[in-house]
Amino acid sequence: MISSLKQHLSPSFFDRPVLTVAHELIGCPLVIERNGVTKKLIIHEVEAYDGPDDLACHGRFGKTERTAAMFGPAGCWYVYLVYGMHWMLNIVTGPEGYPAAILIRGAGEFDGPGKLTKALSINKQVNRQPTTPASRLWIEPRTRLIPPSEIIQAPRIGVDYAGPHWANVPYRFILSLMK
Repeated sequence: MISSLKQHLSPSFFDRPVLTVAHELIGCPLVIERNGVTKKLIIHEVEAYDGPDDLACHGRFGKTERTAAMFGPAGCWYVYLVYGMHWMLNIVTGPEGYPAAILIRGAGEFDGPGKLTKALSINKQVNRQPTTPASRLWIEPRTRLIPPSEIIQAPRIGVDYAGPHWANVPYRFILSLMK
């Protein structure tokens, strides 16, 4: 049975600009519950994708079957398969209808979004689920204050197809202690 006492970030936390949410996700525990076992992994790297003008964002082509989750509501998972073999775990942000999401690139001992989802057995079944304990995959508030100086901003990885501007915007956030 899922306890209603489990803390999690509310949809209102995610219903804000994607860059604000991305910065504030660093240091938050990503929590997964499987077969009665709960794992908490501190999020240490994320990438933001911000709407139809962001040429690296899946939402640039409009709403499709694959990207429908990205268009809202905030606080739901957007999970898709890349290269036919790696699931990518994203959290939807901002107002419904605006395609913005944050890719979880690293949490706990796992560096790389494909390694993370593989280790946690995350797949398309999580797509469109709310980030609540009821879905057995959620994000909790930070347990300690992280000074801004401990969070590095850098260009996203693997988005050269978006052109020089969008490939180089500092939309990746990394906990400096993990670097």
